[in-house]
Amino acid sequence: MSTEAQIVSTAIPLTISDAVAALRSGNITAVALIEEMIARADRLDSTLGVYLTRTDEAALDAAAAADAALATGDPVGPLTGIPLGIKDIIATKDAPTTAMSLILDPSFGDQGDAPVVARLRAAGGVITGKLTTMEYAIGCPDPDKPFPIPRNPWNPEHWTGGSSSGTGNGVAAGLFLGGLGTDTGGSVRLPASWCGISGLKQTFGRVPKAGCVPLGFSYDHIGPMARSARDCAIMLEVMAGHDDADACSVDVPVGHYVSALTGSVEGLTLGVDLSLCDLPNADPVNTAAIRAAIEALAAAGAQIREIKLPYYEQMCTATMSGLQAEAFAYHRKDLQERWSDYGAPTRMAIAAAAMTTAADYVQAQRARRTAVRGITEVFTDVDAILTPTCLVAAPLLETLNFADLIESICTQYWNATGNPAISVPMGFSGGLPLGLQIAGRPFDEATVLRVADAYQTLTDFHLAVPAIATEGLDA
Repeated sequence: MSTEAQIVSTAIPLTISDAVAALRSGNITAVALIEEMIARADRLDSTLGVYLTRTDEAALDAAAAADAALATGDPVGPLTGIPLGIKDIIATKDAPTTAMSLILDPSFGDQGDAPVVARLRAAGGVITGKLTTMEYAIGCPDPDKPFPIPRNPWNPEHWTGGSSSGTGNGVAAGLFLGGLGTDTGGSVRLPASWCGISGLKQTFGRVPKAGCVPLGFSYDHIGPMARSARDCAIMLEVMAGHDDADACSVDVPVGHYVSALTGSVEGLTLGVDLSLCDLPNADPVNTAAIRAAIEALAAAGAQIREIKLPYYEQMCTATMSGLQAEAFAYHRKDLQERWSDYGAPTRMAIAAAAMTTAADYVQAQRARRTAVRGITEVFTDVDAILTPTCLVAAPLLETLNFADLIESICTQYWNATGNPAISVPMGFSGGLPLGLQIAGRPFDEATVLRVADAYQTLTDFHLAVPAIATEGLDA
């Protein structure tokens, strides 16, 4: 653990898995857990910009029902009593869905719970509210619009990353124990990296995305975000599975992800692409951190093989140009009629796709198929692939620039191919978290989570808590 961060005692369990154990043993009640979450939100949300809508009363009612179910001693769902936040582009029955925009038709939220939210509730999860994002899950914060500015709990002058901003900083600051993000070009893994938590983009089609405001139809994912890889595995077992409401949903058996967490990487071959660390804007501290992570996994029994991601630059371009073109198709009419109602970063990011031709878009899709064949070949020799999640730690909000942001992230590749990928904490630079990205074969989330969990048995970066989240807790 870096001297820049320390594990500290908190009034409640840090992880979903620990909270599940505490709830079942009677060491804590679900109501007490939610009351603590509410108190933390009262204290921190005005600084961090986590919530758009809080559902405190409904959460307390759900927690009371969870305590009643636990008291019977009968079997309960795997998330019974666990506080969870929902990114505000995913529909819920008890709160509006705004996409953090003045544009979205309010009736979008009238459809009730999205399938993935319904699954979390059916498993006993307690929904605490709707969380900040970037407008329509793209762009950067816009202080000229009437929405909170998400801030990094490790240093509020810095950004959380986006677009699953409120899920990232909310988990890190302890306002809930897990939550839903969405990932079209890295929007689960980026805030996970910069806020110091774990975030999984599962295989495209593994989790239904019906009830979610689209950004890029062929790139969008809904993924779990929580403190640990084990927590993400617990959530994914609940979230995954086919649903007819989503045309992209794939009917593939759901794995037993938690039982796959052996704590060991013995017998696994891990591919490593360190060429990304040679890019001009790579932070040397970040490079040293990923080298240390590789050494730790090698010492634990993994075989390390240097590889190079085929068509890396082309796939980053294909993701950004493709998702922007798909977003433009969705937003074109509103951009023409309500230009000024969009935030400036969002409208510029989407409207740029007006210059993308149909031929450009088709070529991007053809290139994706070529890259899928290439990365499939790489995976014949390795079980998972390691890269940085980002090349740098979280930037200052004051100097945030969308173009610079795109140049600093290493996530888009896996949106183009659809492979599963997770970001887990791997250290700090200047007091700000850094992320390790682990990717795997399609529908082999079990191995991705196994490697991530094993790394978290070797390190404790994921248990570090920002000071802002613990100030005053002793009182």
